[in-house]
Formats: sequence, C-alpha cells, structure tokens
Amino acid sequence: MSVFSKHIDKKIAAYQRELIETHYAEVENMYKQIRGWRHDYRNHIQTMKAYAASGDMYAIKTYLDELDTDLSTVDTVIKTGNAMADAILNSKISLAKSKHISVQADAHIPLALTISELDLCVIIGNLFDNAIEASMNLPEGGRMIRIYMDMKGTQLYISFTNFTSSKKLTKINGIFQSTKGEGHGFGLVRIDNIIERLDGYISRNSEDGAFTTEILLPQDTNSSPDLGNSSPK
Repeated sequence: MSVFSKHIDKKIAAYQRELIETHYAEVENMYKQIRGWRHDYRNHIQTMKAYAASGDMYAIKTYLDELDTDLSTVDTVIKTGNAMADAILNSKISLAKSKHISVQADAHIPLALTISELDLCVIIGNLFDNAIEASMNLPEGGRMIRIYMDMKGTQLYISFTNFTSSKKLTKINGIFQSTKGEGHGFGLVRIDNIIERLDGYISRNSEDGAFTTEILLPQDTNSSPDLGNSSPK
C-alpha cells in the first residue's frame, strides 16, 4: 500500500470516527430529553391523582389546560412532510439546542423525492454538522443557525446559514476550508460529489459574519437548475 493510500485511509477513518461520535452525542441528548419527560410525566400524574382524591374537578381541568398550553409552547418538532428529512433535522436540532445554539427552521418537502434518502441524509447531516461546529466558536448568545427548505418548481432548494466569528471567511485556491482543521473536510467533499452526480447546483458564501450554503437539486430528470428564484421568501 502506497504512502498516499495510507494517508487517505487515515483521513477516512478519522471522518468515520467523527460521524460515530456525532451520532452518539445526538442519541445521548435525545435519551436525556426522554428521561426528563418521563420524570415530568410522573409528577403530573401524581398531581392529578391528588386533585382526583379530593374530588376537585375544577383543579384537574385547570391543570390539564395548563399542560396543553405548555406542550404547545415546547412543541418545536420539525415536520417537513418527508420522513427522512424529519428524522435527521430533529436529531440535529436537538443536538444544537443542547449546545445552546438557536435554530430557526422553515422546511417543506414532498413525501416523494427522486433523490435517495441516503443522499438527502448526507447533505442535510453534513450541512448541519458544519454549522454546529462553526457556531461553537461564538459566545452562547450569538449562536444561530437558519434553515430553509422548499420546492422551487421542480427543484429542491436547501439553504443553511450560520453566524461566524469573523466578518468574512477566506478561500484557499477558491475553496472555503473546513473549520475543523487538518484531516477533516470529507463532509464537504461528499456533499459536492452528490451535487455533481445529481446535476445540481451549490453555492457557498461568506458575508457580514454569516456563512450560507445554498443547494438546488433537480427532482425532474428533464429539468436543469434555475437560479433565478433560489432565495427564500
């Protein structure tokens, strides 16, 4: 095996370890939330049992109304219309919030897409991971990720924006470098390869302390990317 092949294998192994660590952090955070909900659920049951024992139906009704309002307030689950997008977005949003990163998401995706679920997962997952990583360089109050996904005619439009620690990131040989340092950046390469294979379009822009990635993916084999209407409303 050549020295170059060994070097590539080491980079791939490091990237795979990073994916596993990120997935573990997501699962661990979701379990913490579930344990918290379970604890709260028990407390709510005990409270309503006490009201029932005293025959205070008004107190039970009032408590249930408060619970209904509380659930409506904390229900931040993203429902795009596509099961795979829902799964990856909600797990990443949960992880981001555990790191004190505010997330604003507006996503609407058809149930059926011509892009494979694997490709969609790779694109959304890597975009989110990069945005989270960059956000960690900012103080907690300044961390923000904005997501917009919708159909633009026959094309799926995806936009991710996150604030950065510098006003404008620089390019090396015309390419924005990964913020994770030497040996990383495979996520960016995987995204670019998928976009090229699907005859899509990708744009990365750094301006005014924000980094934005925009992607267009044709969902009709007879269509080609149309950039005239690619900006979110």
